Amino acid sequence: MSRVLARLRGRDPGPLRVGAPSDLLAALRDGAVPLAPGARASAEASQLRIAVMIPPFRRGSGGHGAIAHLIRGLEARGHQCEVRVLDDEGRHEPAQLAADFRAWFGPVQADVRLGLGGWDGADIAVATGWQTVPCILRLAGVKARAYLVQDHEPEFYPTSAEREWAAWTYRQGLHHVASSGWLAQLIRDRYDGAASAFSYGVDHELYRPLADVARRDDSVLFYARAVTGRRAVPLGLLALEELARRRPALDIALYGEARPIAVPFRARQLGVLSDAQLAIAYAEATVGVVLSLTNPSLVPLDMLACGLPVVDVASESMVTEFGLDGPATLAAPHPLALCDAIEAQLDNPAERLQRAARGLAAVRARTFTAATEQVELGLREALRSAPGPA
Repeated sequence: MSRVLARLRGRDPGPLRVGAPSDLLAALRDGAVPLAPGARASAEASQLRIAVMIPPFRRGSGGHGAIAHLIRGLEARGHQCEVRVLDDEGRHEPAQLAADFRAWFGPVQADVRLGLGGWDGADIAVATGWQTVPCILRLAGVKARAYLVQDHEPEFYPTSAEREWAAWTYRQGLHHVASSGWLAQLIRDRYDGAASAFSYGVDHELYRPLADVARRDDSVLFYARAVTGRRAVPLGLLALEELARRRPALDIALYGEARPIAVPFRARQLGVLSDAQLAIAYAEATVGVVLSLTNPSLVPLDMLACGLPVVDVASESMVTEFGLDGPATLAAPHPLALCDAIEAQLDNPAERLQRAARGLAAVRARTFTAATEQVELGLREALRSAPGPA
C-alpha cells in the first residue's frame, strides 16, 4: 500500500528490497573463516579489543540501548570497543550514524561505523542480532566469536525464511551470552548451544522514585511499541478498551511509538520518550503495563525501579524470571484477564504500595556494572573455548 501511495504522489520508491543478510550465502556455502591464534592468551588479558556488530537501529530501541550500556561498562573496565552497524536496509546515513547512536543511546568512546571499512581485526567479534551472525562468521583476524542474545529471535517472525535463518544462527558453535537465565537455558535445550547468562541492569541514578513527582491514583501507562510484535500491543489495547468502558474517567497514556495509535478510547499519546521523560512518567503513573511474550525487557525493570507497580503477561519467560507471586502482577494473555489485573491494582492502594516495595527490593541489586561483569565473563569464556591453536 505504501508503494501505491508513493506512486500516486509522483514518487517511485524504487525496487522492493527482498533479500538475505550480507554474508549469509558465503557462510552457508563456505562456513566460518578460521580464527586467528591467541584466543586463550587473550582470555586472561586485562584489556580486550571487542568488535560489536549491531543491526540497524531506530530511536527508542531497547535492545540497542542495552548494548550501549554494556559497551560503556566494558570501556569502564578498560576494554577497547568498536561498533559496526550492518545496515542491509539502507536506513542510515554514514555522516549521521555515530551522532544518532550517541544521541539516542548515550555516549560511548567506541568508534561507531557503518559497515566494515577499515576493518583490522579484534580479539573477539560479538554478534548482537541474528542478522549479524553471518558477518562475524566470515570476519578474518578475530581470535574468538560470541553472540549477545537478547531474545529468542525466531519468534519475531511467522513461518518464513527469516525464521529459519534466525534459528540457524544458534547452531553455529558460537558462545551465547544471553540476557536471562530462561533464554540461556532455551538455547542449551533447543539448540544444544553453549550459553552463559547475564541479568539486565537498571540505571538507578535515573530510574528511581522521585520525591518531587506526585504519584497519581487514576493513571495507567502502557508501553505501546506497536512496531515490535512481541510487545503484544493489540492485546494490551483490547484490555485498555475494556478498562476504559468500565472507567470512562480513567487517565490512559500510551508511549513507545513515534506515530499516534488509533484507539477507540480516550488516551494521551506520549510518543517516544527520552530517559528523563520516562523516569517522570514512571514516577507519576498508578500502574504500568508492559507485555513480554518472549524474553523480559528492560521496561518492567525500569518501571519497578521507579516504584511503579507493573502488570505483565504470565509468559514462560516472565514466570521463570520473576515468579507468579513476584514483584510484578502476571496475568493470562487475555484482554479480560489483563483488564481485571490492572483494575485490581487501581482498586487497592495498599496492594500497590506492597507491590512497589517488592519491586524496588527486587531490582536494587540489578545494575549495569553487575551486568557488564557477567557479560565480560561470557566473552572470556568464548575466548577460552575458541577452537583452533591457542
